[in-house]
Amino acid sequence: MKEYGLFINGKWIVTEEKIGVMNKATGSNNAFISVAGEKEVKEAVDAAETAFKTVKMEPYQRYEILMKVSQILMDNQRKMAEFLSEEVGKPIKEAMAEVARAKQTLILSAEEAKRMTGEMVPLEGAPGCGNRLAFTMRMPVGIVCAITPFNFPLNLACHKIGPALAAGNSVVYKPATVTPLSAVFLCEIFAEAGLPGGYLNLLTGSGSKLGKFLTEEQRIGFYSFTGSPVVGKHLLENAGFRRVALELGSNSANIVHHDADSKVTAELCVKHAFANAGQVCISCQRVYVHRTIYNEFCSQAVAYTQNFVMGDPLDPKTDIGPMISEAEAARAEEWVKEAVAQGAKILAGGKRRGAWFDPTILTDVHHDMKIVSMEAFAPVFSIIPYDTIEEAIALVNDSIYGLQAGVFTNSLEIARLCAMKIETGGVIINDGATFRTDNMPYGGIKESGIGKEGPQYAVKEMTEEKLIVFKF
Repeated sequence: MKEYGLFINGKWIVTEEKIGVMNKATGSNNAFISVAGEKEVKEAVDAAETAFKTVKMEPYQRYEILMKVSQILMDNQRKMAEFLSEEVGKPIKEAMAEVARAKQTLILSAEEAKRMTGEMVPLEGAPGCGNRLAFTMRMPVGIVCAITPFNFPLNLACHKIGPALAAGNSVVYKPATVTPLSAVFLCEIFAEAGLPGGYLNLLTGSGSKLGKFLTEEQRIGFYSFTGSPVVGKHLLENAGFRRVALELGSNSANIVHHDADSKVTAELCVKHAFANAGQVCISCQRVYVHRTIYNEFCSQAVAYTQNFVMGDPLDPKTDIGPMISEAEAARAEEWVKEAVAQGAKILAGGKRRGAWFDPTILTDVHHDMKIVSMEAFAPVFSIIPYDTIEEAIALVNDSIYGLQAGVFTNSLEIARLCAMKIETGGVIINDGATFRTDNMPYGGIKESGIGKEGPQYAVKEMTEEKLIVFKF
């Protein structure tokens, strides 16, 4: 069984303490990985600081390295996808798609390295300043700490590491404890592409343990975190005056108005609800359907759900693999049972076998149920009828979250009303809340977080704007 180490200052370091990395489909350990402690955190930050201060990388060099990483990654697409399938439980076809997306994220980041620019400031327009010239420059913050989740461990890592390096920062990278192997392989690729030692450092181990050491390390200038609201709030409280970007999840809603095609929208909502076993921050969790097409929509959704194939993630025919752990599947099962006890009706699914949870559709739910109000992060969604668009908008907004929402309608007026009144970071018209491309600004409001992802937007957050004034 292979053992993997930490990556610090361009070298692989093996520690005495190790943890197993489980194949989520078989439940057995496929490998062991070293666990970092306070000593290794300090060494990683030391390496990142030294690289940032002493190893100069011109913008074009950053561009070339990121482009090379994107190419090497695609040359090894199948190998990386197999890592993702085994450690996440993600169907191989979805894993292959994640690698392809990560390539695009790296290319977008590379391009941003060549676009680092400020703006002219018209000081001449102020009294007595005719002899002054002013402009701004974007300067790297220094060390970026990238903390990534288990559900998209590769692409979300690239969304943090790519922009950080493009902006001229160095990185300390902490992947999810249960999905470290894709992180190891990604660091190997960066090293092969010629990234100088110290610019990317990998720490693996317990999030709560390493999180404490990382937030106490005052030399880190920016934290980019994707994960739970509880951990995100704790990180924000401990960051002090340092910058933080938080993507903390959602219970994403979709509105299906009476003029939408119920067959097409039902198929799309089902697809978006069950991708990656529902473990997606913008997974389709709540669907508000106009009462006039509600029954038809429910029937179509059930019909499409019955076509999904559950099984071995490495089998190309598999649509749904296991959840990240049996404990998480049991938690989802408990929430569904609790909802049923409170009056909900199961239209499809509802059964669990170990870490596998059947794709599940619920109706007759109400807002106070956990499966509706909290983030399910499981292959479960609820269909809820509404009578007026104002009612639907109010139901969407009645949430502690606000990441993205989807609206299906042929009415320009309804679309405009929803775009203006729905309280989320993004409103997607005639596509699901789950829609995301890697070049768009992505982030939420309320307890869905603060800050934006997307290389163009992340680069701005990972840099400081400096004003330069010349007097002649």
